[in-house]
Amino acid sequence: MSNIISPNEETRITQGAKVDLHFSVAIENGVEIDNTRSRETPVSLVVGDGSLLPDFEKALFGLRAGDRRTVHLSPSEAFGVWNAENVQRFDTVKFEQRPTIGHMIEFEDKAKSSLFGVVKSVNDDTTEVDFNHPLAGKNITFEVEIFKVTPAGQQSIQLS
Repeated sequence: MSNIISPNEETRITQGAKVDLHFSVAIENGVEIDNTRSRETPVSLVVGDGSLLPDFEKALFGLRAGDRRTVHLSPSEAFGVWNAENVQRFDTVKFEQRPTIGHMIEFEDKAKSSLFGVVKSVNDDTTEVDFNHPLAGKNITFEVEIFKVTPAGQQSIQLS
């Protein structure tokens, strides 16, 4: 005898669950910055795998297939508060090419890890780079629709 495990509309989202969903993300002025609804199929992810903001994941707990939710996150719950200490100044002459305002530049920190910053200002002497997340300091709104929930550690298996 075989057990076939298949998610149903009563399965609720918990830690480790696989979730198929569509979502959109907007900043406080209503400008949408991401949307998965244009994709043919929903996005699949595992709750707790680090692909979503922790406070957004918490808001998903208990939802099931067919549920929709709007989640509002403050800057500290989303991408952090904007920090003036994350804006650094560099000698413009040290860049291979003259930086352009608004461009993202990859830097390497002391541990040889990549660090990205956005050029905020450039003059002959100094280039100012902002290492804050581009959405730091912004209130974020997620709208989510759940299509399928598979409990943690389970998957649909077809045995012949």
